Order: sequence, then structure tokens, then C-alpha cells
Amino acid sequence: MTLRIGVDVGGTKILGVAVDETGRETASVRRPTGWGADAVADGIAAVIDELAVPAGSVSVGIGVPGQIVPGSGVVEHALNLGIERSDLAAAVAGRTGIRPAVDNDVRCAAVGARALLPGLESLAYLNLGTGIAAGIVDATGPRRGTRGAAGEIGHVSIDPAGPACRCGQRGCIEALAGGGAVAQRWGRPADLPVRDVFDAADGGDVRAAELRADLVRGVAGAVQLLVLTTDVDAVVLGGGVAGLGDRLLEPVRTALAASAAASPFLRSLRLAGRVVLVPQGVAVGALGAALTPDAVPHDLVTRRAAAG
Repeated sequence: MTLRIGVDVGGTKILGVAVDETGRETASVRRPTGWGADAVADGIAAVIDELAVPAGSVSVGIGVPGQIVPGSGVVEHALNLGIERSDLAAAVAGRTGIRPAVDNDVRCAAVGARALLPGLESLAYLNLGTGIAAGIVDATGPRRGTRGAAGEIGHVSIDPAGPACRCGQRGCIEALAGGGAVAQRWGRPADLPVRDVFDAADGGDVRAAELRADLVRGVAGAVQLLVLTTDVDAVVLGGGVAGLGDRLLEPVRTALAASAAASPFLRSLRLAGRVVLVPQGVAVGALGAALTPDAVPHDLVTRRAAAG
């Protein structure tokens, strides 16, 4: 029996999970994320070594921010990890003897979300965090694109007169709905700036209400874009901003229904009914990394015998 290990690398923590052949989580390990390619590889290797102790055969998948050319194991532009370019698969293999499958973290989360929502043949996982990106997956696996850039929708402009985006455009989805952009525009100190905006809007703050409306408009625009370009069964909202739950979901559904009111074509797509929240309390990114179809089993018994 092969133990599957999935590792989700974030800006502050590395989370690893072990799952059995049924997809059930059997163990988890959490470590702080170091800075730079070597420190990140060291942390991943430590997580793998701890989770793989009881296994005879193991496969490893890693979800990491940045751009990964499919099959290369090379991560580029993971700037929040201090990585400009790193052959992460080779670095982890050199430390553990196990060559992992490496993919973008949002794509891994899409694979995890599909495992948790088995009634959906296809879905787009819309990650609403500091930035905005989507992972698209169906029965054939995650869609990556030639250069691994499929789903990078955050810098699609949906309002040329909207707020300035860090990419140089105006009215990008990320400028409207990204947690970092919302926090910057709000300008008030808060542990959870987006939640603070929603709370203030509920309390009658006009500026907060404007920011909330922009956020909802950005998420609704992203949902419409994903459905129109991929025709997935559902768009699953995940990431930190999705922690708002129904406070976000219901206004987004209302906005989608309103935008479709004048269009028989859009009404036929039933956009509002195709948006759901990711199941809470599950490490969806690490689970998806563990279940990635590209992870190859390694015989640890032979490796340990050689090392001993």
C-alpha cells in the first residue's frame, strides 16, 4: 500500500498531510516556512521525513505559489517565499530520496476541492486571498496550460475606470477583490481587514460599503469569467476571504443574478446556482497535493536499507 503525502507551502507555514488509498487523512505536520529556496526545501524535506516514517512506499505532491512549467518541478516567481527560480523537485529529492510532483498551490487546491465534492464532474477553485487566481480541474485532472499559467485571472480588467492595480492596469479582478488590495484601500489597521470592511459596512460606514460592493463585483466577475471560458459545473470559493462564508456567498449570488437579468443567455447558465463555498476545516491544498495524479510511488524499504 502506498502512503500519499501532500505538502502545501504557504508564506508563513508548510502544512503536510498523509492520506491513505481511500483519500482519508491519517496524519498532519505543520512547520514555519523559511525564507529562500534552500530553507523552503529544508522545511518540506523535514515534513516529508516525519510523515513518511511508517511507510514502505510513498508518493509526494507539493503545492507551492509561483509558476511551474508542467512536469519540470521548477518553481519561478514565488516571491513571497524568496524564490525567483528553483528546481524544487530536485532539491527535495536530494534531501529525501523521493522526487515529488510539484504544482501550483491553487491548482492543488482545485484537485482537493473536487475530491471533497464528488458530485461535481468539473470545477474551478477560485482562491480569494491576498491575490486572486483559479485552479481548474475535471475528470482528466488539473488544467495547467503550456506554461503553467492556466487560471491566472487576477489581472483581467473588468472595469477600466476602476481602482489602480499593482500590475499597472485599472479595475482588475484582484484590484477589486484581492485581500491585499482591499486592505490597502481601506487603510485602517486590522488583523482581518476584509472582515473589518464587511463589519463596518454592516454598521453603516459608507466607504466600507463601497469597498464591499467592489469586492462582491470582482468575485462575481471572476465567477462569470470562469464559467464562460471553461463551463465548469461549479466555481468553488476558497482562500482567506472565503472565510466570510454566506456573508460573501449570498451577495455574490445576488450580483450574478442581477447581471444576468437582462440576458436570456446568461440566465440560461444559472450562474448564481453554480457558486459554492469550499468545505471548511479541511486542508484542501495539502489534500489536493497528495492526490495529484503525477506523484510517483517510491519504495522506502529499499531506500532505508541502502542508507543503513
